[in-house]
Amino acid sequence: MPEKRFTQSKPKPTITALPKLGMDKEALTFDFKRYYSHTLGRNEQCRSPHYAYEALSLAIRDRLMERWKETYNSYKDTDCRRAFYLSMEFLMGRSLSNAMLNIGVTDEGSRAMYDLGLEIEELIESEPDAGLGNGGLGRLAACFVDSCATLQLPVMGYGLRYEYGMFAQLIINGEQVEEPDHWLRNGNIWEIERPEYAQRVKFGGHTESHIDENGNTRVCWVDTHDVLAVPFDTPVPGYKNNTVNTLRLWKATATEEFDLQEFNAGDYADSVAAKNTAENITMVLYPNDANENGKELRLQQQYFLASASLQDILANWVGRHGTDFSGFAEKNCFQLNDTHPSIAVAELMRLLMDIYGMGWKEAWEITSSTMAYTNHTLLPEALEKWSVSLFQRLLPRLLEIIYEINAKFMAQVSAHWPGDLERMARMSIIEEGGEKQVRMAYLAIVGSFSVNGVAELHSTLLQHGLFNDFYQLWPEKFNNKTNGVTPRRWLAACNPELAELITENIGEGWLTDLSQLRKLAPLAEDAKFRKRWHEVQQAAKQRLVDFKKAELGVELNVDSLFDVQVKRIHEYKRQLLNVLHVIHLYDRIKRGDTANWTNRCVLIGGKAAPGYYMAKRIIKLINNVSNVVNSDPDIGDMLKLVFLPNYRVSAMEKICPGADLSEQISTAGKEASGTGNMKFMMNGAITIGTLDGANIEIREEVGEDNFFLFGLTESEVEEMRHHYDPVSMIEQDQDLKRVFKLLECGHFNQFEPGIFDDIINSMKSSHDPWMTIADFRSFIDAQRRVKLAYQDQERWTKMSILNCAYSGKFSTDRTISDYNREIWKLTPVSVDD
Repeated sequence: MPEKRFTQSKPKPTITALPKLGMDKEALTFDFKRYYSHTLGRNEQCRSPHYAYEALSLAIRDRLMERWKETYNSYKDTDCRRAFYLSMEFLMGRSLSNAMLNIGVTDEGSRAMYDLGLEIEELIESEPDAGLGNGGLGRLAACFVDSCATLQLPVMGYGLRYEYGMFAQLIINGEQVEEPDHWLRNGNIWEIERPEYAQRVKFGGHTESHIDENGNTRVCWVDTHDVLAVPFDTPVPGYKNNTVNTLRLWKATATEEFDLQEFNAGDYADSVAAKNTAENITMVLYPNDANENGKELRLQQQYFLASASLQDILANWVGRHGTDFSGFAEKNCFQLNDTHPSIAVAELMRLLMDIYGMGWKEAWEITSSTMAYTNHTLLPEALEKWSVSLFQRLLPRLLEIIYEINAKFMAQVSAHWPGDLERMARMSIIEEGGEKQVRMAYLAIVGSFSVNGVAELHSTLLQHGLFNDFYQLWPEKFNNKTNGVTPRRWLAACNPELAELITENIGEGWLTDLSQLRKLAPLAEDAKFRKRWHEVQQAAKQRLVDFKKAELGVELNVDSLFDVQVKRIHEYKRQLLNVLHVIHLYDRIKRGDTANWTNRCVLIGGKAAPGYYMAKRIIKLINNVSNVVNSDPDIGDMLKLVFLPNYRVSAMEKICPGADLSEQISTAGKEASGTGNMKFMMNGAITIGTLDGANIEIREEVGEDNFFLFGLTESEVEEMRHHYDPVSMIEQDQDLKRVFKLLECGHFNQFEPGIFDDIINSMKSSHDPWMTIADFRSFIDAQRRVKLAYQDQERWTKMSILNCAYSGKFSTDRTISDYNREIWKLTPVSVDD
């Protein structure tokens, strides 16, 4: 026999082992050139900044990827408790500048581009906004995931990868015109597709029951139309701490590309119908649900998000722990961002029972111990309800589970309040009546261990108003988590000159501990510091002037008071009250009442929901008033009104630093929190506002002398409803009477008769829920106090400094710390460098 030869086996190289990437200018330059030339195939003749943006983004993404993998391994190795943030919206905006700031290469990257003859600002501007949200809710979700990473909390975001984000808003003849926002037209450099983690989501079909080998009844959901959920992961970097968390967005695709048999038979349209139907689910952000098709698609989107995310989380658990779920609740928590993902309560029950074979009691124990619900609205009409018939057609198995949850819950209510049938009807998840409805907010409350509002007033009103029955039953479930915004994006990145001035004087610790801004308060008494602050503020205003001149061709006087209201257009946010004030100022100028005048530029921006008729009329009114005011030679620089079209995250990053006055003028008791008010405060703008939402807490922090308060309180609003008479208020107030005379005579719509009648009639109605007329006089008086304060620039600058100094409470780092301490109970996980 030949002699056996033993050779020492050669160790296998690790295929992912690479030298650590450099963070200096030279390393960034090298990687930029390699991507620009080799990956993107560009040469010196290419003049488009888009490819330079992509090359730099790829170089930055590589550095995120190193930290992303380390973060994943750290969470896996420690087997830590984790939280999952489910949200239908993530309004992320642009990623390049934020990523560079958070991994600490802003200066090196800027210098690298400068040496190559490129302006970093031009590259940043060429990135499209990831407009995956309608407003505050989605922007809050984006700030939350940023803070989770900065606090090194193991939190993963789950959302939908809409092909078309929030629509692009054009203004044509003063009217809002919606254009598709195809933000993915050129791809998304920041995302990584993960087809290996795709999940199958069911719709339609019917249920069948059978008895298993242990004598238990099991339910199968069969004959379904399935859709594939394919995940795309986006890195979310913490601030200079090596942590990079994950935002996973689901794209809907067909389970098969097309039906080959139908294609071969010549039926080309039907052969791809299933593919098109499936992809529609994540095609457009929040379809207009004014019609039945819109409602069905919206419910599909919500279930698609919940089912794909929960399947993903459970599959990951089984991969590490097998089918032993005894420790699942101890290791996992789900935060439902508003009512939209509340179907997750029923879906987790379905998965645990139908897929993993649990009994009801065990599955409910896990579900009700892991779900937490955040409510974002005080408007009853915004609490989603879906018809039972729609549920039956689309999600029959989920409807069965919801009925069972409700039956057991009704037994609880009956035991607590025997014989109180009215209360049982009020609290039932199923609303009886003409057409039965599923009350999704009630499902979320019943299935969650925590229910929170987003400002102190909001949470109080939920407990004693909207959800009072539930609060009486489970007071321990309810809590408050006042919202915040991330100071990295909303001060450091968007207002770098102000951030630099702050850091020069108090150090850079404020970036991760915003309470340190309080050190600025004594500096408000320092004349030299006030002078520097004022210069920085004026420079920010000039950048806003330049931005608007380039975009709209409008000339604004930088020395005017910049009076800003930017937010979603909605009647309760009362852009109308702002316009009434502008008309009042216009009337004063035309009458020659200009003694002791303060020049003012009123800037209003925001989008109206495509199906919201009154909001679109308000936009038209703003633009018509703007045309009259801005073209009148008598007015000149004394007054300007500008509507800012296509308001979005990247626009706010320019608007926010340039504002003097922040308008937060909602009807008291209607705004849950507001986050725009926090961004403006953080950048030194002074708030004029009602005692509504987070305005109350802003005023408490900064002091009543540094806040312009007006208007009825929430309790006064409710009291006035019984005897509200706006017509008599107009008759008794000469200023208001003149404003309405101009509106009613058609002064702002001379060639479009009657187009504002609905707005006028709504304000004059005794049933107007927004009570715009009731707060007019108080608003005008508050605006006079604004004018006088602005005339004393030393006083105004002090107020500005103090607003910034006392904005520390409104960091999402504080908000997320509160969520974690009281709800999630996660342990921060450090990531090695």
